[in-house]
Amino acid sequence: MIEPGVIELGVGAIAVLAATAFAAGFIDAIAGGGGLITVPALMLAGLPPDQALATNKVQGSFGAGTAAVSYARSGLVDLRQQWGTALIAFAAGAAGAALVTWLPTQALRVVLPVILLGIAAFFAFRKGLDDADRARRMRQAIFALTLVPAVGFYDGLIGPGAGAFYMLGFVMLAGYGILKATAHTKLLNFSSNLGGLCVFALSGHPLWLVGLAMVPGQMLGAALGSRMAMRVGARVIKPLLVVTSTALALRLLWQMM
Repeated sequence: MIEPGVIELGVGAIAVLAATAFAAGFIDAIAGGGGLITVPALMLAGLPPDQALATNKVQGSFGAGTAAVSYARSGLVDLRQQWGTALIAFAAGAAGAALVTWLPTQALRVVLPVILLGIAAFFAFRKGLDDADRARRMRQAIFALTLVPAVGFYDGLIGPGAGAFYMLGFVMLAGYGILKATAHTKLLNFSSNLGGLCVFALSGHPLWLVGLAMVPGQMLGAALGSRMAMRVGARVIKPLLVVTSTALALRLLWQMM
């Protein structure tokens, strides 16, 4: 199969995908869920589902990386302390992508909407969730060796909702405030995305020209989104997280009908 390139898709289609990537990068840097926008757009452009998911990893990795760097520069993430955790997420994402054709995922897809709606309800109705840190319920080493590889593996295996799972873990178990949890979520999102992308690249699934054409929009959106999150904090992150988690759950339910 010959990879469709920028010229074959046409200037109009590339412009739409670039604008879509910008919007996705902006939202994803704040609350996750950017794939809700880009994956359907890629499929509408003519990519089959497996290649749309793999190509989404190309541009999504750049967006998550841009947001992670922005948060790190602001002091919200200490990369020297988190590199080991990021490496675990990378390895877990690669393992999930490597086993995507070997493991049954249908059962997980059935319960996933319920979990996502539960996460949305938690952030919508739980009182006291703001940007202030609270008591840690799990030591960092245990957190890095349990929740991080579990979510990273899921990110490589299926993907949708991984950011919400990271967020919930950082808030409930690591005791981070909303903004700090968002910053660390983007670092791990980037790592597990990159791990999955490396495996998908070996299988030849990503359509590189399409994905790279979306990168500038994705990076610009991520840079602006992370700046807004750092300026406004939980007041914008919580509502967007609730909306994106609910929208993803409804989309998954619609796909099963």
